[in-house]
Amino acid sequence: MDTFTAFMIIVYAGIMHATFQLSVSVLTLLSGHSLGKGRSRRNLFKLTSSFVLGSIVSLSLLISFATLMIYNIYSPQIPTLVWTIVSGLVAGIGVSVWLFYYGKSKGTVLWVPRPISEYLRSRTQDTSNSVEAFSLGVMGVLGEILFTIAPISVASLVLVKLDPKIQLAGLFTYVLIAVLPIIVLWILVRRGHKISHLQKWREKNKFFMQFISGIGLLALAVYVYINEVMTTAVTGVL
Repeated sequence: MDTFTAFMIIVYAGIMHATFQLSVSVLTLLSGHSLGKGRSRRNLFKLTSSFVLGSIVSLSLLISFATLMIYNIYSPQIPTLVWTIVSGLVAGIGVSVWLFYYGKSKGTVLWVPRPISEYLRSRTQDTSNSVEAFSLGVMGVLGEILFTIAPISVASLVLVKLDPKIQLAGLFTYVLIAVLPIIVLWILVRRGHKISHLQKWREKNKFFMQFISGIGLLALAVYVYINEVMTTAVTGVL
């Protein structure tokens, strides 16, 4: 795998990660509750900024840890079996997204474990300082790990194959793309856009996002399988 191809896979995996909506939902709730309680725009900016920072830090650490574990276990050559398992994992999660990522009722209710959902919902109502907002950002990333483990796994495997001098650039690229939706939302809230308008847009387009996420993960699984499993098998035979 050449460097350009590796970066394209990382970019694509980051885009798939960005289609998941838990962090966006939590940030929307946090902003709505803060404004509903009459907090100043300055206070809202501090809370949302801390939330975004928490998301960035936690995702960076998560991918770094996954990459380090893969490197220590499988370097210098990742077995074909590992790529096969990851391809199956990505495909399975892609199908799962199609089936039940969004609830069938109105709104943008997401499928996440109930304890996590209840915790996030209660904390968005009570969060009043930057430390709590930062922890919410962390939980927004960890709470959706059952789905985001798919693009994270692919990105981590590809990062291991990169030259150590440019691995950091690959990591930065993935994280930046993955958190882009909450950065955009943060900017819109900062500029005074109404939370209700943003929520209506999300509700209107939720099934489109669900479709894109599901089919995108399936495409990623097929590409990884062909590029890393089938190609290796053919090369070995020849």
